[in-house]
Formats: sequence, structure tokens, C-alpha cells
Amino acid sequence: MNVEVTTDTAAAALHWFKSSYSGAEGGDCLEVATRPGLVHVRDSKDLTGPVLTLTARGWSAFVEFAARG
Repeated sequence: MNVEVTTDTAAAALHWFKSSYSGAEGGDCLEVATRPGLVHVRDSKDLTGPVLTLTARGWSAFVEFAARG
């Protein structure tokens, strides 16, 4: 799986979204943004913190793994 962790300021310009299952009160939420062929993931409580960048294939493998519990 190709993964990169950055603190790239360009990540701030991405359109970030949270799951519709995330509550309005915050808590342990991840935000996701996409670019062609890439998926960026960050902690919703640390908007200027590190960003995990995965290839589309890496993201798919992560989601499949997480779904298995």
C-alpha cells in the first residue's frame, strides 16, 4: 500500500468532508478529501496537522480491511 504523511499547506485548499455518521459535537472524526488517483485523510480536530495520502488502490484496500473489523 502506498502511503505518504505530509503537513503540506496545499492540503488546506482541498474540499474536506466527514462521514454523515459523524455527530455535530466533534469527537473522534476523520475528514477525507480526494484528488484524481489520491485520497487524503486527516484528523478533524487538527486541521493543520499531518495528512495521510493514499493512492486510490491503497484507500480501497484500507476500506476493505476496516470493513472486516
